[in-house]
Amino acid sequence: MPHSKQSARRGTTRLLPLAALALFSTGCSKEMGRRINDTDVSCLRAQMSGESRVSFPIAANTCQRMSNGNLIFGAKNAKPIPLNLKDAPDLQAQAAEYGYTYTR
Repeated sequence: MPHSKQSARRGTTRLLPLAALALFSTGCSKEMGRRINDTDVSCLRAQMSGESRVSFPIAANTCQRMSNGNLIFGAKNAKPIPLNLKDAPDLQAQAAEYGYTYTR
């Protein structure tokens, strides 16, 4: 019996990190911000097509990453990383209209 309890406990220990990852990567609503697996384009499209239908500047501010990894440490010197809008000419036009830096 002790062997089966130990195996069950080990299995549970291995499943907890996977369950947490699944929760954080897929369990958040679109309006909550950038998800782990989002690209700049997918994040912008999700923000602008969600229930709240936010404008491009609000979506860009939500989705744009910073040079410090979006952490509190080093926030003073952090700079925005240009949005990667490859194959999204509609988003490129909006980025240019509102003055956001982006790569094609």
